[in-house]
Amino acid sequence: MEKELPTQNWQSLAMTDAFQEATTEFAYDEDSAVCDLEDIHEFGKVYLPAVYISVFALGLVGNLLVVCAIMKGSHQKSITDIFFLNLAVSDLLFVISLPFWAVSVVWGWTFGNIPCKIITSFYYVGFFGAMFFITVISIDRYLAIVWVAFSLKARKVIHGSLTTLGVWLVALLISVPQFIFSQETEKICKPLYPPEFKEIWPIFCNVEMNVLGFLIPACVISYCYFGIIRTLLLCKNNKKTRAIKLILVVVIVFFLFWTPYNVSIFLETLRHYELVDKCHIWIDYAMHATETLAFSHCCLNPVIYVFAGEKFRKYLHGLFQKCCSFICFCGPCGQRQAGSPTITLESVLISNPTQNTSNQEASVLL
Repeated sequence: MEKELPTQNWQSLAMTDAFQEATTEFAYDEDSAVCDLEDIHEFGKVYLPAVYISVFALGLVGNLLVVCAIMKGSHQKSITDIFFLNLAVSDLLFVISLPFWAVSVVWGWTFGNIPCKIITSFYYVGFFGAMFFITVISIDRYLAIVWVAFSLKARKVIHGSLTTLGVWLVALLISVPQFIFSQETEKICKPLYPPEFKEIWPIFCNVEMNVLGFLIPACVISYCYFGIIRTLLLCKNNKKTRAIKLILVVVIVFFLFWTPYNVSIFLETLRHYELVDKCHIWIDYAMHATETLAFSHCCLNPVIYVFAGEKFRKYLHGLFQKCCSFICFCGPCGQRQAGSPTITLESVLISNPTQNTSNQEASVLL
């Protein structure tokens, strides 16, 4: 059984009575039909929609704040701004797909064939785009702090724009097969592969998720951030302790959220080759749990990658003050806001322009 995000869970839920035909992208043998999946189906119908909607709400708000903060900032964007902006856009594409999967878990796919292709593509483009931009941000931090002299030449806006274009092209290329093969069939949106690809392509997708979606980014992120730690330990900066703590948070959170899910995908691949018993229901429960844990990482991206910076904290403070003034414009908070121009949204953004120097990168890191 292949674990493709996020179709695997709700596929099996919607096809209890047709399990032998199309519960997953894998073709099951006759023995798999005797597995008792009713409990996992009922569990998923309650658990998955609640988690999907929660991740959607939190991810939407957090990443929209990032987009607004960057777009309303200084007119001249730095390479860091470009990467953060595109990371937020990737997460938005990802979370936009979640309400559709939540509805599908309960009522099946009722949106039509074209939306099936589009939403599936949104998911894959957003997923791989976010993972690649997290990796690119790690490389950018590494260059800015470890190779300061080289970064002054290499970290140009034009280079950031070209890198961004390359990331989106790769993410789109990866999602093309899903756009082509995804079809609405019996109220299920799932890939329907040609007979010659039916066995090999699902395995290829699993390997693609494990290698491109986790293993390579994990290696690059680990190398870059631990290289940054070595450099910070050698410098005499009174902020290096905070910077090292932020690095450890980034690395630990990444592995904590994504490792269990990728282990589950790997177990699904082994189950397809009958190296693991297909009726081990605990693997299905683990898939539900680890998938939703991995999904929720997009809610934390704005916090650990962006809001740790002073610029975005000031933006949020100014936005809060502006909202307070709008809601209670005739009350005390409105009077304080009106009499204090330094805390208006515009003044905060003007007084805190985008910085792109190595000193700023080392002190804030993220």
